[in-house]
Parts: sequence; structure tokens; C-alpha cells
Amino acid sequence: MNGRRLRAMIRKEAWQAMRDPSTLLATFLFPPLLLFLFAYGVSLDVKDVRIGLVLESDGPHARELAAAYQATPWLEVKPVRHGKQLERDLVTGKLAAYVVIPQDFDAAMESSLRAAQVQIITDGSQPNSANFTASYARGVFGNWLAQQGDGAAAPRIQLQQRFWFNPELESRQVLAPGAIAMVMTMIGTILTAMVIAREWERGTMEALLATPASITEVLLSKLLPYFVLGMLAILACAFCVVVIFSVPLRGSLAMLLLTGAIFLIPALGQGLFISTLFRSQFDAGEVALLTSFLPAIMLSGFVFEIESMPQPVQWLTHVIPARYFIEALQTVFLVGDSWRSLWPDLLALLLLGGLLFALTFAKSQIRLD
Repeated sequence: MNGRRLRAMIRKEAWQAMRDPSTLLATFLFPPLLLFLFAYGVSLDVKDVRIGLVLESDGPHARELAAAYQATPWLEVKPVRHGKQLERDLVTGKLAAYVVIPQDFDAAMESSLRAAQVQIITDGSQPNSANFTASYARGVFGNWLAQQGDGAAAPRIQLQQRFWFNPELESRQVLAPGAIAMVMTMIGTILTAMVIAREWERGTMEALLATPASITEVLLSKLLPYFVLGMLAILACAFCVVVIFSVPLRGSLAMLLLTGAIFLIPALGQGLFISTLFRSQFDAGEVALLTSFLPAIMLSGFVFEIESMPQPVQWLTHVIPARYFIEALQTVFLVGDSWRSLWPDLLALLLLGGLLFALTFAKSQIRLD
């Protein structure tokens, strides 16, 4: 491998990339836009859940409980006197659930048995929403019981919860670092998926193969400029996450850059491998999108928990680079420079990158057929 020849080819590829508007858009415009879409379009926070409240009793305890439901910031309560008024809203989806405070609620509260109960009816057509809405409704009732004057309903053992790394339980602090992985999975793969196909379409591959450059020099000259562009895109995404979305970066910038650099190895390697298989930029771009972005969304743990997937699908997630990049980014942003947590993910990314580059070198040959 000739260093002077390699530098000339890298310079040529860099100038070609900088003159290509699609490359500049994919590097500097698409990542922030996609990051905004992921950060604001994907949210797991539960806020302003619309529920109904049927107050069948006029007693003081029933009114106090109704006031407790209306005071909680996570529920948007619609109070009525009869349950029939809310059934249609539940069926049409205007309400996620409704709570019934029965007529004998005050009598049950004043009895020595403390058998007071409320009825919670949820929309079971959306199981996840039904579960957390019922949990919120039960939590409000349980907290209200525990705050009663004589304390008879309070449990003897009280739990004090403490959440590490994300005390406010804001999903954005978890999803925003993962959104960087989603964006860079797509951008990193597409950046290199069309570089060799572009040479075939423009008719310059024959001239490139006629040069004394080795296949290693050709691939490195195609890879290194886009590696630099990918690192710039990661910096731009990290800036947006920290400054605009107010997600803390508890780790160091050096660790963030190291994690991003290691991730770009399999991401760019996958794109380069795809580029060696197709001679059409359109075909290469479509395959890159289907094999990088969609598996990353479905199988990386970004939205759907891997532990809840069937066992064969869980095995399949081990070959998705975005899975390890998401875990590493969440560690760097929310935990810090924890090598004990980071090294398995970084090692897996290196192994996947080495495999993809081995396949790329095996497929790439200096000949026209």
C-alpha cells in the first residue's frame, strides 16, 4: 500500500463528497431533523391521561377522594354522576378509563373493617395503556388511603423509591441518546452504501480499476472521508441532545467520541459491503435502508424491550450493531465513563465491524466482471 497514492485517492474522494449535495444533506441536515422527530415524536411519558370519575356518593370521604384524583398532574379527570355518561366516551376512545366511587363508600370507610373499594374500568383494546392507567388510578387511591387521619390504612412497611441515573423518569433522557444511534445507523450505512455503486453508474470504475491502486487503497479511500463526516454528524447530534433537549452528558466527550468511532466501523462497513453488491445507487440505498434502519428500530431495544421478545428474536438482536450502540450511549450520557458497562458493547461492535469488513474484502475484486 502506497501512502502517497492513498492520500491522493482520499483527497479525491473527499472533494467528490463535498461537491455532492446529497452527501452534505445526509451528514449535516438529516441527523438534526431526524433527531427532532425521534425526540418529540417518540415518548413513553404518561401525561394528561383522560379518565372519567363517577361520584355516586356525596359523603365527605368520597369527595376527598374525588379531589385527590382531580389534583394529580398525570390524569385529566372528567367528573360525572352516572356511569352511563362515560360508557360511550370509553367505547369511542375519548377516555382511557373511568373510576367509580360507589354509594356505600363513606359507610365502608367509617366501618371498622375498612372495606372501602372503588371500581376501575379501562379500555382493554389497548393493553399497555390499560395497565398503566389502572396502575395510576390504583396508586391515587392507595396514596389517599395512606394519608387518612388515623393512619389505620397505612402499611406497616413503607417503601421509599429512589431512581438512579434518571430520577425524573423522563423518557426523553433515555430515548434521546438512543435516537442518536437510530440516526447514525441510517446515515452511516447510507453514506457508504452508494460510493462504489456511484462509480459504476458514472462509468469511472473502469478508470479506477486501471490504476495501480490495490483493493485495500480503494476501500480505505472510500471509507475514511465518510468516517470523518460521520464523526461530525455524531458531534452535531450530541450537541442537540445536550443543549436543546437538556439531556445531561455525565460521561466525557472523549468517551462519547470513542464510542461513536467504534460504532462507525460496523455501520460504514455494512454500507461498504452493500455497495460492493450492487451497481445501482438506488438499489444500494434501498437495501441499506431495509437492512439498517428497520432492524435497528425493531430489534435494538430502542422502543421494544428485547427481554419481552421471543427467544429466537432475542438471539437475532445480537447481530444488530445499534443494540450495542444504544446501550453504550445511554451509559455515557446517563451513567458516565463506566468501563465495566461499556467494554462488552464496544467489543461486540468491533467484532461485528471486523466481520463486515472481512466480507467486504472477500467480495471486492479488481476486475470488471
